[in-house]
Amino acid sequence: MQNNVYRIAVTGPESTGKSALANELANFFDTVWVEEYARTYLNKIGREYQYDDILNIAMQQIENENMAATKANKFVFCDTDITVCKIWCEFKYKKCHDWINAMFKNHTYDLFLLCDIDLPWEFDPQRENANERTELFDLYQNALKSENFPFVVVSGSGSIRTQNAIAEIQKRFSL
Repeated sequence: MQNNVYRIAVTGPESTGKSALANELANFFDTVWVEEYARTYLNKIGREYQYDDILNIAMQQIENENMAATKANKFVFCDTDITVCKIWCEFKYKKCHDWINAMFKNHTYDLFLLCDIDLPWEFDPQRENANERTELFDLYQNALKSENFPFVVVSGSGSIRTQNAIAEIQKRFSL
């Protein structure tokens, strides 16, 4: 726990409900959430993204998390996290920035909610991997396991997914 605020990363492959879940959890726990910065960044650059853009996204995502933590009420929910940037680099470019790798190991979260791929993939111009969801999910799970990070897989659609996440948080943090 940092500054009496628990950081909870909502992570996983694209189109698994991360944004909706982070928002719903923040509403339920009456706190703040950090939106996925990649969407804002990619909309702003007006070109195809490149390898170095992922580093810029990662750095701003962490900065946004740190700012949100100062305004949080017990929890800050992070829609995506450094794990997303690490896997994105490795999957797309077969390499990853040293800074991202260091942050993956050293920027701590109190819990990772790994969103299951049990939701249907939905088209979005920024999404690329409709057919690699199982492979990507395995990469996320293996990355979290390899560092012994505290995580739980969150499944179910709609309010069931949210209730499952709430139950895990209440159990982990004795609420």
